[in-house]
Amino acid sequence: MSNSSRLSLFAVSPPGLEHITRAELFALGINHPVAVPGGVEFSGYLTHLYRVNLWSRTASRVIARVGEFEAKGFDELRRKAADLAWEKFLRPDTKVEVRATCHKSKLYHSDAVAERVAEAIADRIGTPAPTPPPLGKSPMGAGQGAGVVVRLDHDHCTLSLDSSGAHLHQRGYRLQTAKAPLRETLAAALLLHAQYDPAQPLLDPFCGSGTFAIEAALIARNIAPGLRRRFAFIHWVNFDTQEWGEQLKKARAEIDDSTPIIFASDRDEGAIEAARANAERAGVADSIQFRACAVSSIEPPSAPGLVIANLPYGKRVGSDARNVCAQFGKVAREKCAGWRVGVIAGSLALAKQTRLPFGEPLWIENGGLRVPFLVTPPQTPSTPESRAAHPR
Repeated sequence: MSNSSRLSLFAVSPPGLEHITRAELFALGINHPVAVPGGVEFSGYLTHLYRVNLWSRTASRVIARVGEFEAKGFDELRRKAADLAWEKFLRPDTKVEVRATCHKSKLYHSDAVAERVAEAIADRIGTPAPTPPPLGKSPMGAGQGAGVVVRLDHDHCTLSLDSSGAHLHQRGYRLQTAKAPLRETLAAALLLHAQYDPAQPLLDPFCGSGTFAIEAALIARNIAPGLRRRFAFIHWVNFDTQEWGEQLKKARAEIDDSTPIIFASDRDEGAIEAARANAERAGVADSIQFRACAVSSIEPPSAPGLVIANLPYGKRVGSDARNVCAQFGKVAREKCAGWRVGVIAGSLALAKQTRLPFGEPLWIENGGLRVPFLVTPPQTPSTPESRAAHPR
């Protein structure tokens, strides 16, 4: 397969954030991306697949469809899967790892489905069949294997190749985490949803391991989030070394050397140390001002901007969480008048403790919980400059 062969592609995104990923892909030059439950469908060439992996701040992974068919029996599944042109992507010595999901189909045992598909691929490319991973274990990793995604829905089987490898939230900088780490993809999506403007200050008074601040710095500096990691597609037969090299070169050349105004604080000194180390690895330590202090001691600049925070919460909401939310709201009203505020709260009841005029919630999944992200309305009309598209 050459770079001129068109591919059917799918960008997996966090639940509820498909519209943000769609807007991001459109800004990346993808024509007619379509948001559907679970992600964004689009078509393109290898150059587009590389670009989305390199530049998407919100997608979880990018998969390429290999084929689809109806299958109601295991023999039929194996035969039809073996008819697909796996050799256009995979080398004979490729280690294949298969993950299957089954929904309302005659073939409902996902482990058995994964095993038959693995055998079919082995039949096609001439290698011994690999052992599928245990049920419930994600095979997608950062190694040299090929991740195959099988979805059976009402006996309709769709087979795809994972082009990303490790989950795209693994940017390569966060080796240290504080309590309740926020995934990088989710943090970036919420910054985009809150219309973060790199020309204005950003403040995170509960920064933890620094994810919001670091992702904001990557946006402000126009640093491609995938610039410091490897992808599964580099092991594909059709990998275009020249095209990928040119994309990396261009991404490095487009990094903005300006210094954004980003403040990140936390009362936990250990969290600040971890956040600073993560920012160093991300190459944006000089773009963020870290400080160990309580929320009541923050010192925001006079120019308004965006306050963004992952407020303390858990499965059991106690008086401590309510008090922290109330204190945060008081500080935001008194010290950040004119600023926009975006928060992840454990519940709408907790968000109300802030007494801030939030708009309609965006429901997200964080730490295995369904929680609201709320943003206050803008204080002043936005300008064309403040609506500048990020990422480029």
